[in-house]
Amino acid sequence: MTGRRLVAVLTTALLAGCGSAVATTGPVPAGVRTAPERPYAVGVRQFTVDPDGPRPLPVTVWYPVDPSTFPGPVTALSWPPRPVGTPGARSSGPDRPAGPPSPGAEAGPSVRARAAVAAGRFPVVVFSHGLRSLPALHAQLTTRWAAAGFVVAAPTYPRTNLRARAFTRDDVRNQPADARRLIRHLVRLGARPGDPLGAHLAVDRFAAVGHSAGGHTTLGMFVSGRPSPLRAGIVIAGGRPVAGPARPWAPMLFVHGAADRIVPESIGRAAYARCLGPAAFLSLPGQGHGEYLNPGRPGFTEVLATTTDFLRWTLYADRTALRRLPTDATAPGVTTFTSRALPT
Repeated sequence: MTGRRLVAVLTTALLAGCGSAVATTGPVPAGVRTAPERPYAVGVRQFTVDPDGPRPLPVTVWYPVDPSTFPGPVTALSWPPRPVGTPGARSSGPDRPAGPPSPGAEAGPSVRARAAVAAGRFPVVVFSHGLRSLPALHAQLTTRWAAAGFVVAAPTYPRTNLRARAFTRDDVRNQPADARRLIRHLVRLGARPGDPLGAHLAVDRFAAVGHSAGGHTTLGMFVSGRPSPLRAGIVIAGGRPVAGPARPWAPMLFVHGAADRIVPESIGRAAYARCLGPAAFLSLPGQGHGEYLNPGRPGFTEVLATTTDFLRWTLYADRTALRRLPTDATAPGVTTFTSRALPT
């Protein structure tokens, strides 16, 4: 098959919502909007999937909120993001992003617990944390994605999180199944009349994102031969197979520090090479395992813009966001960007 023919086939599959690359659970629900042009305020709530089961799964959810419902001014990112911050990085743990935001970094969106979800239905991003980490430690990204018009559901994995009583590194192999269990729970919520969260979920528009071991988990959700509701995936500083061979047809974005000593960039490159569908790779020369995930750190602006526009393209069919990807991801001396079979 020629490259032009492959692009045409994959583009048709993406936009039509059919085939193994972008399996869906039904037609586009009423109320799903086009990609928003202005940021939302952000709400947060928590619940537990299977609280009485053998693997209870606490979940933190960030979601769009109408800014007019906030009593005070809403602090939110401009779009596209402006350059922020100064050089510098420091590590805070094996699978956690490095350090707090740098002084002068742009503030994130306002967040309120249990605020009412904005009108309409929103695509869902399942975010997976790394070893000895927690969803809250990634709020610098998850809240910004929520402000951009996505519901972000982040499970706390039972045996690899920061507070796990029986920490077990090898339990990562069970996490793709946990994440799929969360997706099934959200689909059920979406079908429950009047549910305050489920009524706003576009349950045919899921993507998976993860950092480090969470990136391995994300890739494990695309195991070859297994039906998937996922339209796209983003693997950050990850790429090891944990649940069988993964050769995704769905669009995939890989983000990796070229000097990562915890998960070498070669691991991410190998996973990128195995993708059968559209794929892109954002590399950060000289950077390690996650310092670029913090506001004010070199590369944060590019990572935020690239991941957000990738989600806007794959979950909102926003072709303008697709065309922005090479510009989002290119900062001389800070990032490099390669892609394969992305539609034009």
